[in-house]
Amino acid sequence: MAVIGSREDLVSTRRWVVKIGSALLTDDGRGLARESLSGWVEQMAAWVLAGNELILVSSGAVAEGMSRMGWSRRPSALHELQAAAAIGQMGLIRAYEACFLKRGLHTAQVLLTHDDLTDRRRYLNAQSTLRTLLQLGVVPVVNENDTVANEELRFGDNDTLAALVANLVEADLLVLLTDQDGLFDSDPRSRPDARLISESRVDNPQLEAMAGDSASGLGRGGMATKIRAARVAARSGTATVIGPGIAPDVLSRIGRGDVIGTLLLPVQGPEAARKRWLAGHLQVRGRLVLDEGAVKVLQESGRSLLAVGVKEVAGGFSRGEVVSCVDPQGREVARGLVNYSALEADRIKGQASSRIREILGYMDEVELIHRDNLVLV
Repeated sequence: MAVIGSREDLVSTRRWVVKIGSALLTDDGRGLARESLSGWVEQMAAWVLAGNELILVSSGAVAEGMSRMGWSRRPSALHELQAAAAIGQMGLIRAYEACFLKRGLHTAQVLLTHDDLTDRRRYLNAQSTLRTLLQLGVVPVVNENDTVANEELRFGDNDTLAALVANLVEADLLVLLTDQDGLFDSDPRSRPDARLISESRVDNPQLEAMAGDSASGLGRGGMATKIRAARVAARSGTATVIGPGIAPDVLSRIGRGDVIGTLLLPVQGPEAARKRWLAGHLQVRGRLVLDEGAVKVLQESGRSLLAVGVKEVAGGFSRGEVVSCVDPQGREVARGLVNYSALEADRIKGQASSRIREILGYMDEVELIHRDNLVLV
């Protein structure tokens, strides 16, 4: 991950999560704004074709469903919202697929619920799928699985979903495109003297006072949700730009480090954020004793931990739980989220990754602990 401390650092970013809101996508409720959508895809495709990675979190399914059904007002009943999302998701994904295919890029639809990002096994499954899609050069198009999520399990808005996806893949940058120029020190709709906030630390306590609510009636998120989302993204060291979706070449300009929108900077870098999350969020459930070669690889190369480097397995951990990695003398060198249970790890310890399928009859991951889920201690 890139360490972002200023606009200039945005030039070095490589992995983005981009969220586009309902008001931008649906032409104020009159169906999909296809010309605008095509323009954003042009910029996103250029970013990916330049060797970078991008995940798109797209609102608009409910609004598109409303348009298709001729509804002028957003439903309040959950079952009607879920029906609208199911109807609108068809048109939304089809539009993205067609636009990206014109640029020679494939897309993949990924629908997530809150459980997918809180259950340890499903968290790793979602992370592995998104990581694989990025490696294949495919653009994942993510949305909440509105048709099955109930009120207790909803993310609340796609700003929050985008931030959690940024945590999941450890994105360098979260871009929240909105129908505003960015965050202002007061409401620009009622205060013509309102001043755009170009840059701020995400922990600035004055940010809440500057935020307002959504005025479009199409989406669930206003500026306050974007600030909360930026703070969630910052947990993994991800910076956030709240940018004007209607501005020409907005994504290209953000990537060049131009002063556009509002840049919210994380308080801590990605490595410190990851260590804090692993150290404070989950309890260590087991221990892996590594050989000297594996210890050296982890400490000097920052690579993933493979089963071949493990000598002993202790504890009753399950897939997705935190384990401690120790050297032959018992000194802890790392900890991380393990891809296999204790029983599975014990069977494949000391073995080459190419033998995992032969030994277990299946292979969830090549690595015992992927480097994205591993921190040195």
